[in-house]
Order: sequence, then structure tokens, then C-alpha cells
Amino acid sequence: MSWDFSTDPDFQEQLDWMGAFVRENIWPLETIWRDIGLDGLARAIAPMQEEVKARGLWAAHLPPELGGQGMGQVRLGLMHEILGTSPIAPLAFGNAAPDSGNSEILAMAGTPEQKDRWLHPLLAGDLRSAFSMTEPHTPGSDPTQLATRAVRDGDDWVIEGRKWFSSNASIADFLIVMAVTNPDARPSQRASMFIVPVDTPGVEILRDVPTMEHPWEHYGGYGGHAEIAYEGARVPAEALLGGEGEGFILAQHRLVPGRIHHCMRWLGVARRAFDMMCERATYREAHGSLLADKQTVQNWIADSTAEMQAARLMTLHAAWVMDTQGASAARTDVALIKFYGAKVLHDVVDRALQLHGSLGYSTDLPLEGMYRFARAARIYDGPDEVHRQSVARKILLGYQPPPDGIPTEHVPTRRAQARERFGDLLEAVTAND
Repeated sequence: MSWDFSTDPDFQEQLDWMGAFVRENIWPLETIWRDIGLDGLARAIAPMQEEVKARGLWAAHLPPELGGQGMGQVRLGLMHEILGTSPIAPLAFGNAAPDSGNSEILAMAGTPEQKDRWLHPLLAGDLRSAFSMTEPHTPGSDPTQLATRAVRDGDDWVIEGRKWFSSNASIADFLIVMAVTNPDARPSQRASMFIVPVDTPGVEILRDVPTMEHPWEHYGGYGGHAEIAYEGARVPAEALLGGEGEGFILAQHRLVPGRIHHCMRWLGVARRAFDMMCERATYREAHGSLLADKQTVQNWIADSTAEMQAARLMTLHAAWVMDTQGASAARTDVALIKFYGAKVLHDVVDRALQLHGSLGYSTDLPLEGMYRFARAARIYDGPDEVHRQSVARKILLGYQPPPDGIPTEHVPTRRAQARERFGDLLEAVTAND
């Protein structure tokens, strides 16, 4: 029997280095990175990237032959718990979304020519990418309803449709676009993926959509979510990524491990909010005593600790299942952590913000930004409701209605059965009485 919660000492040393490195070098950038612009951020991050490469932690999600470290999901999860404490930390480690997920798709399904043109420059930091799947007029919770079409025309594909929330598209060099190529096929085989350079005629990036997380109008910044019009965008046949009709299969290969990374990054955010909450409790006085002495505050701290620990163990278990049994075996575990982890993130941040009162509501602390970030976690990569439904359906497959319509645990029925089974014993006991 193997049941081990320990971390390899050598890797724990790497994690300790990462934690100190992110706090000392990346956290200080958080308050100015939007002011210095994308080029300024790239210059600030560049020397950090070299340190990360020297430590052997660059692009850890990819195999060694592509310049990565070939780490499994458990180790990646532990890394992302640290990187999640800052929105810009993944940039320094070569595994920032959406480039990280796109590089995995290119590594798995790309032709040698596609890898040379797109993957290798992406890993080197010479190109940026975006993933273009979500649409404004079809439900993201049901991707089988995608409306964007790609029609074969001679040696080309012509793409027509509208997308939005294509993250980082306004700063990307190329897009990976999901479009329906065979509307008459089975729902899971209708769509395909295409590599589309952003300067392709017919591709128009309309705007970066203001959101609850970033409510101000902006364009061309890191972390933006673009709306894109594809109006007769023509790409050559070799732009097809993977086989025709394999879009959903490739998307699942991208999304399942990505959800593990999301959940671990959320724990990093939650932990940072938790630390602010606990610090506040040690010095803020109200109604004659410290907040730390209030039972409600003590409950918040205890509940947050229990919930973060539960979410962490659930997520690492899902990562372990994926490492040992594959992505398909981990789908239920990943669905569980997706909706549970999102709730834990929201609740911990909410408590920390409440404890800080007006200070937490202000932008003098990062809590209000964390709160807006946390709300989106219940929507992207599948809304909570879809994951709950998926989990419940899988669980219910293991149950059947009782053949006679009487509940299995029905006490009168069980009592009658027991009397029949143990009749002799009951008769003997009654006789003795």
C-alpha cells in the first residue's frame, strides 16, 4: 500500500526557492506593471526568466525535448500554487495562459512544420498566442452549439464567425481557432482547430471586452479578453491543427490539466488573502478587544483553513490520478475541484475583505481585485452548474432503483427480514424472558 503525502526533498527545495523568488521579485512589480506597459513588463521579467531557466524550472509543463522539464501534474500543481499568488508570476516561468495550453496542443497535435513555425518561437518568447473558442451568441457551457464555421474552398479553409473572450488576442501573433467543419457529424466531431495569424485578411480584433475583473476600457494589454470578427478569413489547408473533427478532443486535452493548474493558482490567491486576514486580526481593535478575540473572526480563520486544506488535497489527488491513470480517469475529480475550488477561493477572499472593512473595499489593498477575479472562477473553463451536473451523473450511474420500489434502508422491511432470519434466536430470547 502506497500512501505518501511527502514532497521529494530536492523538489521541495525548488518550491522554497520559487516562493521566495516570487515574493521578492514579482510581487513588487504588481503595483506598476500596467503603468510600464507590455514592453516594460517584458524587460522587467526577462532577467527573472533567465534565473528560472538556470534553476531548471522553465516551461515545466512540456517534455524535455521541447525545452521543458516534463513534470507530472502533482509537481506542476505545487508550482502553480506558488505562481497563483501573482497574476504575472507565470510569465517569469514560461507557463502563462493561454500560451501554456496552446503550446501543449501544438506539441501534441502539431505537424513538424507547425512546430517549427509556431511552437518553438512561442516557447522562446518570440511569439504570443491566444485561444479563440467562446462566442457571444452561443452558450459556452455547451460548446456543441458553436456557430463559427470553417468551409473548405480548394486548398484553403475560409472561416466565418464571431468570437469573444479570446484572452490575450489583442497582443497575440497567432490564434488557435475552434470552428465547425462538419455540422452534420456527431456533436463531438463537428469542430476542428486552426492556426490563424492575427494579420490574416478577414480577422478583425474589435476590442478588449471590459469585465468585472478589468472594468475599464483598454486595448492591447496583457490579460485582455478580445472580441474578434472572422469575416471570410482564409487560411491554407496546412493551418488545420490535428485532424478534421478533432477539435473537442484536443480541447479536452488542453482543459483537463488546465483546470488543475487553475485550482492550484486559486489556492495561491486564497492563501494570500488568508494571510492578510490573519494579519489584520492581530492588530485591529473593535469594541474593546482585538478582532482575533472575536468568535466570528476565529470561525472565519478556522473555516478558511479547513476549506483551503480540503481543496488542496482534492486538487493534488486529481493531479495524482491524472499522473497515474490518465486524463480520462481524472475527469470526475477535476470537475469536483473546479466548482469546489472556485467556492473556496470566493469565500476566503470574501471573509478577508469583510474583516478589512472599508480598507478591503478600497484599492489600497489587493483584496477588491482578488474578489472580482474570484467571481470569474465560477464561469470560465465550464460553469459550476455544468461540473456539478457532470459529477452527479457519473455518481448516479453507480446506483439503481430498488426492484420492488421500497427503499433499501426501509426500517420496517429490514425488521421483518431480520425477524425471519434470526427467528430462532428471537424465539429463544423470548422464551427465556
